[in-house]
Amino acid sequence: MSKSHHSGEPSLRLLRVGENVRHAISAILTRGDVQDPDLVRASVTVSEVRVSPDLRNATVFVMPLGGDPEEKITKALNKNSAFIRGEMSKVVHMKYMPRLKFKLDESFDEASHIDALLRDPRVTRDTQGHDEEE
Repeated sequence: MSKSHHSGEPSLRLLRVGENVRHAISAILTRGDVQDPDLVRASVTVSEVRVSPDLRNATVFVMPLGGDPEEKITKALNKNSAFIRGEMSKVVHMKYMPRLKFKLDESFDEASHIDALLRDPRVTRDTQGHDEEE
């Protein structure tokens, strides 16, 4: 077994494939190749692609500019995933083209929440008090 199976982290190969898929999907969305009314004026950032170990499935994390409160954009992307997959196959050469599942990337919200917690006056007071004791 490879080292990645023990640590639970993806292998270098999976990371490389995920990055190639991310670039291809970003280019497709930037060009506006997907003809869907919900995606016409949407600006979407593809932040990460996680590929399964067998390379048959890929979870694509996206963040629409301005958010996606009704998940309208992620639903439209999932509806058009077969077309995106077909366009991607013209650029990314793999034995099996992974099935795509689009999900809203919530890591930006988590980072903002953590940042807000760290800026809280009570936390600042506690950390400054701790520094003075040392």
